[in-house]
Amino acid sequence: MSSALLETLRSHANPANVAGMARYGINTIGTLGVPIPILRRLAKETGKNHALAQELWNSGVHEARILATLIDDPALVTRRQMDLWARDLDSWDVCDQACQNLFRYTPFAFDKAAEWARSRREFVRRAGFSLMAGLAVKAKGAGDAQFEAFLPLIAEAASDERNMVKKAVNWALRQIGKRNPQLRLAAIAAAEKIGRQDSRAARWIAADALRELRRYSFR
Repeated sequence: MSSALLETLRSHANPANVAGMARYGINTIGTLGVPIPILRRLAKETGKNHALAQELWNSGVHEARILATLIDDPALVTRRQMDLWARDLDSWDVCDQACQNLFRYTPFAFDKAAEWARSRREFVRRAGFSLMAGLAVKAKGAGDAQFEAFLPLIAEAASDERNMVKKAVNWALRQIGKRNPQLRLAAIAAAEKIGRQDSRAARWIAADALRELRRYSFR
């Protein structure tokens, strides 16, 4: 079945889209240029299929990996699978799709976010903070303490000058601060402290987060 889906993906290949994706910093190796709406339609038609998701991921095709994140069953995903897929990440869009479509719904999401946040690998580290951002939005039953525990990790990574990391660190900080009024105050305090670091990346993260969080209101 994976071969049929791969053929379908290739039938939607668009070199012009690939060129456009490159301008946004997306890795074009193994990339077909298939739009996300088509991937979401294929995922809906296919349904959840853990084994097929693994086959699609192992193909190495950019869009097949995104499709894998859409059809996999989070209840069947293991810690080992998460680590293996995280190590395969080589583009910010696949990283974020994996975190937002799949990883944040697993029982291991909070643990992996904290673990990956200290990785030396650029996209594994990004995945840690992308996962934090996703959990802040979707983990409705989680307590404030679980997100407050992320703030020291955010401060620790704020000096990472790599663009793909610093943007995810900023994203995580802002989303945690927008979760509720108490976490907003905690995130503002963390951002103010980050802004005092001797790091250009940290100062950017702090200024951008404070600009949004100080004016954010809960309705």
